[in-house]
Amino acid sequence: MRPMQGSRFAFGPFVLDPDAGTLLRDDDPVALGYRGLKLLAALVGRPGEILGKAELMDAAWPGTAVEEGNLTVQIAQLRKLLGPAADGGEWISTVPRVGYRFTGAIEQLGGAKRKPLPLPDKPSIAVLPFVAFSSDPEQESFADGLTEDLITDLSRNAGLFVIARNSVFAYKGRAMDVRGIAEDLGVRYLLEGSARRAAGRVRINAQLVDALSGEHLWAERFDRSLEDIFAVQDEVTAKIVEALLGRLRAPLPRNRPKNLEAYDLCVRARKLIDSSPQAAREAHLMLTRAVALDPDYAEAYRWLAMNHWMGWVHWGEPIEPNRSVALELARKAVAIDPNDAGCRWVLANLLAYERRFAESDTEFAKAFEFDPNEADAWATLSDITTLAGQVEQGLEHIRKAFRLNPFPASWYYLTLGQAQYAAGDYEAAIETLRREETYRTSSRRFLAASLAQLGRLDEARAEVEMFLVANPHFTTSHWVWTEPFRDTATLEHFVDGFRKAGLPD
Repeated sequence: MRPMQGSRFAFGPFVLDPDAGTLLRDDDPVALGYRGLKLLAALVGRPGEILGKAELMDAAWPGTAVEEGNLTVQIAQLRKLLGPAADGGEWISTVPRVGYRFTGAIEQLGGAKRKPLPLPDKPSIAVLPFVAFSSDPEQESFADGLTEDLITDLSRNAGLFVIARNSVFAYKGRAMDVRGIAEDLGVRYLLEGSARRAAGRVRINAQLVDALSGEHLWAERFDRSLEDIFAVQDEVTAKIVEALLGRLRAPLPRNRPKNLEAYDLCVRARKLIDSSPQAAREAHLMLTRAVALDPDYAEAYRWLAMNHWMGWVHWGEPIEPNRSVALELARKAVAIDPNDAGCRWVLANLLAYERRFAESDTEFAKAFEFDPNEADAWATLSDITTLAGQVEQGLEHIRKAFRLNPFPASWYYLTLGQAQYAAGDYEAAIETLRREETYRTSSRRFLAASLAQLGRLDEARAEVEMFLVANPHFTTSHWVWTEPFRDTATLEHFVDGFRKAGLPD
C-alpha cells in the first residue's frame, strides 16, 4: 500500500476517489459496487483512450478468468448509475469488438487529503529506515535490522508512543519531507540515520527531529567495533528517551544474539514469515541455522515457533508435529528472554490455539506490560477476543493496532474484516476485505460470508470459487476445529455465513 493518497477525478456532478473507493454525485455517495468502481477508475484514469476488454477485465477481476458477459453487465450498470452526460450523450462509449472509452471531460483534483491522525497524549516517534551506504544486500539487511531493533527498544518504554516497523518501511528509499511523513503517521518526532559496517567496524549516524518545528533535538555519530553494535543501539535508545522524556530509567535487559551471522539470518527471516508458504520454507531454513549458530537466541526461537504455527493453521501443513513443536519453541523463547513482549505474545497466541485461555490471557497481559506499543500483539489479541465473543473489544484492539501501524501487513485487514463480520456490520466487512492489501489472501472466506449474509449470493459464490482454488482442502468443520472459539453464538454466526456462501462443510 502506498502511504500517499492518489488523485481524485471530477466529471459533471461526480467526483471519483479511487483510493478511498468512493463516487460522489453532488457530494452524496453513489452506491457503486467494487467491480464498477475499478472499471470506472481504469476508464477515467485514461480519458479519451480506448481500453481493451482484456485490460478492463484485468482491472476489475485481477488474476481471475471471467466471462466477457460479466464486463458487459458491469458497464451497463455503470451507464445506468451515471445517467446521461450534460450534452445528452454517454459518459462511456463502446468501441465495437475492441473495448470502451471514457468520453467525458475530466478534471484531475489533488489527492484527497487524509485527515491527519491526532497526536497521542505522550511523545510520539517513528524510526525511519536507516539508509545503507551502498546497495550491497548485506549492508541493506544490516541497516534494516538496526532500524527494527531501535523500534523494538523504544517500544518497550511505556512513556513513548512508537510506530510499528511495517509502517515505517513503507517509506524506504523514498524522498519525502519529514513533516509529510510525521503527518501521515500521526507522530511528532522522527529518528533518521544511516549505517554501514566494514572490516569489523560499524559507523552509525543518527538524528532526532521535531517534525513540528523542523528542529534537530539530538544528533550523533558512532564509530565502533562491530562487536559493540548492540551497545550502540542501547546508547541511541537511551539518548532518545532522555531527549523526549527527560529522564532515564534503566530498561529491562534484552536477550541479544552472541553470533552476528545468526542475527543477520534472523533479520532476513522475519521479513519472509507471513508472505507465502514458499517464503516461509526459506525463513525456516534461515532460522534453523540461526539457532544452530546461537542456541540461546530467543528471537530466533520465537519466529521459528510462529513459522511452525503458520504452517498448520494457514499453509495446510500437517498439524503434528508442527503444533507441538511451535508451542515448545515459543516456551523456550520465553524461558530464554522472559522480559520480551514479542516472545510473550507469540506464546499467548499459541496457547489460545491450544484452548488454554487463562494462560493465554496472562501472557498477553505480560506482553503489554513489557511493551504497550506492540502493534502485532494488539492485532493478534483482536482475533482471539473476537472469537471469544467480545466483539466490541476485538474491534477496539484492532483499531489500536492500526493506530500504531497505519500501513500494516495484509493480515490486519483480515482481522478487522473478521471482527466487522462478527459485529454484523457486513457492509463495512466487505469494504475492508475487498481492499487491495488483503483481497487475494485467505480473507476471501469472510468476504464470501459477508456477501451471503446480505443476500448477494452470486457474488458470494464467485468469491468461494476463487478461495477454493487456493485452498482446495478447506472445510468449515476443520476450520472451526482449529480456531480458538470461546463463544458458541459467535461460532454459529461464522458457520451460518460460510454455509450460506456455499463453502464446503
